[in-house]
Amino acid sequence: MRRTLNTITAGIAVLTLAACGESSSPATPPTATTPASTNQSAAPAPLPAVEGAIPPAPTPPGTPGAAQSTRNLASFAKSNTSAACYDRMKEPYTAVVDTHFHPKPFGGTAMPPEQLFGYLDKAGVRFVNYFGIGQSLDMASNCTYYLDCPGTPALPSIKNDFVNGVEVKAYPRDNLHIVLSMTFMDLQNPQGIVDTIKLYDKEFPGMFKWAGELNIVKQALMKNGHEAATTEDIDNWAPFMKILRDRGIPVTLHSDLGNDANPTQFLPVMKYVLQKYPDNKIVWAHMGLSKELTKMDPKQHIEIMKAALDSSPNLMLDISWDVIYNAYHEYGREFVNFFNAYPDRILPGSDFVAAGNKKPDQYAKELEITSRVDRFLTNDAFRKIALGENYFKLLNLPYTAPEICAAK
Repeated sequence: MRRTLNTITAGIAVLTLAACGESSSPATPPTATTPASTNQSAAPAPLPAVEGAIPPAPTPPGTPGAAQSTRNLASFAKSNTSAACYDRMKEPYTAVVDTHFHPKPFGGTAMPPEQLFGYLDKAGVRFVNYFGIGQSLDMASNCTYYLDCPGTPALPSIKNDFVNGVEVKAYPRDNLHIVLSMTFMDLQNPQGIVDTIKLYDKEFPGMFKWAGELNIVKQALMKNGHEAATTEDIDNWAPFMKILRDRGIPVTLHSDLGNDANPTQFLPVMKYVLQKYPDNKIVWAHMGLSKELTKMDPKQHIEIMKAALDSSPNLMLDISWDVIYNAYHEYGREFVNFFNAYPDRILPGSDFVAAGNKKPDQYAKELEITSRVDRFLTNDAFRKIALGENYFKLLNLPYTAPEICAAK
């Protein structure tokens, strides 16, 4: 019988903040159109300009009228001593780094690798994390999306990782830096993780430099066999977390904060992880938000994130997934101020899942949606987040973000 979360909630006090609900004070909406997947006809709403930022109109890269990237991968090399400054008036506001990207779907066919490389190139993305799917569907099922088939197991597996490793080796690309990520790790049953890392080392020596996206607690999967990790599970991570720590490998963790009924229900779980493994490079996916938590007071959420960052110096926040934008874009000013105040602690990402039935322009649209906040970042924050400086430093890569051109 599985252990419950009582051992966590009893042992760790929940951070007490403002009550959940709509913000009591009116928020200023950002300049943005509603995502194409929901309502393409919505008109953009203005957000007052942030000092040092230049917000062009939101337009997916690669579409007529959109700023086009002219920078290749080599231009970001530290050895390039003649790199041009980045002109925010003329160059794209979309991120050149996608730290949260799934080249394989939950089930069914995926986009061919060379086609995918083309989409990334056209969008101006030069660096990408190749995540597997932390919830691969049962091979005996014909299901292609876990939410469509409750009861069908969707559990961690090596399948995606191995395919990703083979394709990265087999398909050359001169203008894209791919970082492979280990996504097989079952955080609720961690006993075999170290042995599987050894298998990866044998089959793909030196190729996997990231771990995740790994699910600590993901409510959307609970009808597909997923259970939240307990304190005992988390304690048993110690052997593989030591390997990641010793190798300097970041790990992206999906850990829901809670839901609309109880916004901080699972906060003690992540707090325990951060207290237990303070020296690991941990990335909190989606800032803890999810489809189950769309009505949280943004001030409460931001205060929780600030407290986590302040108490855990090795923690980074992943701001991927258009679900976050859909639910919270009207509070753009508060999130912009937060990102500008913590420019060294934020990583960009799309959370794109490359299912074979998606339209050719879908990646550019999702990248644009998750990059809309970039238009209002200060120059310092823009360089570190959108242009990848935080990412390069986290992985100790031989790349650097260009400086921002001085205002004319």
